[in-house]
Amino acid sequence: MSGSNNTGRKSISLLRRFTFLLRPSWVILAVIVAGFAYLCFTVLAPWQLGKNTSTSERNQRISDSVDAAPVDVTTMLGGSGKDTEWRRVTADGTYVPDSTVLVRLRHLEEAPAFAVLAAFRLDDGRTLLVDRGLVAAINGSRPPQIPAAPTGIQHIEARVRASEGIIDSKPPMTEDGYRQVYSVDTQQLSTVLASPLTPIPTSARGGYLQLDQNQPGAFTPVPLPQLDAGPYLSYGLQWLAFGIMAPLGLGYFIYAEIRARRRERAESPEAQPTSPGTAEPSTTPAPTAEATTPPTNEARLADRYGGTRH
Repeated sequence: MSGSNNTGRKSISLLRRFTFLLRPSWVILAVIVAGFAYLCFTVLAPWQLGKNTSTSERNQRISDSVDAAPVDVTTMLGGSGKDTEWRRVTADGTYVPDSTVLVRLRHLEEAPAFAVLAAFRLDDGRTLLVDRGLVAAINGSRPPQIPAAPTGIQHIEARVRASEGIIDSKPPMTEDGYRQVYSVDTQQLSTVLASPLTPIPTSARGGYLQLDQNQPGAFTPVPLPQLDAGPYLSYGLQWLAFGIMAPLGLGYFIYAEIRARRRERAESPEAQPTSPGTAEPSTTPAPTAEATTPPTNEARLADRYGGTRH
């Protein structure tokens, strides 16, 4: 019976030592740490690691396309479109007259520029969207006079590019005598040109052709991306490390708090053992109570967490 009572008292004493974790400050800190760790493992790290994967795959496709011989674009039309972006292709046909469309907000050698788009009709009658390249803007905002695409049968070499999507807040417009858009999107350009364009199957919205250098009708080609995976892998690993370190840091603060409370209990007057017998009288005058009384455990906690002493 006595043993069970001692066990119960020890359990109660142990629980009391951890009651400080129920304070609002500790609860809020625990919730913040748990939420941060959850975001690290489910959102932030997967986001960066996913970008690293997609960038590495893109770089691999570009690297493979450098040595690969171009294929006829008609062999890709109607396919699944998997991993077709950046592939080098050839096409035979004619440029559609009066099909020039400019893409705003582009850059050429760090200066404002326009991308020049045109429709290209294949020998079999299907029409593709072609990016002829970049031209520098006049005074940083206005397009120059765009030379018309060459007439007659043309043989072009290009790379397959995926449509960029539509910017809903920036609809197509006509300015300075040219139809202008803010992104290269096959579906949107079909509407702008009032003519159906055959999308190259490389993404959900289809793809288009980006002319290589020295091709008929080409301007300054859009440069290829740098074959650098970027910092995404290291960023992803850092977010994983942060997700691990945050709970460990909380555990360290809890452990430090428990040690500090244990030391304060050991130093408190209630914890000092009393010696039997009577102490010899001392001739030294007794100091005042204010000078000799150590601060109580409640006072120490009030200093640490704030509060009013009673």
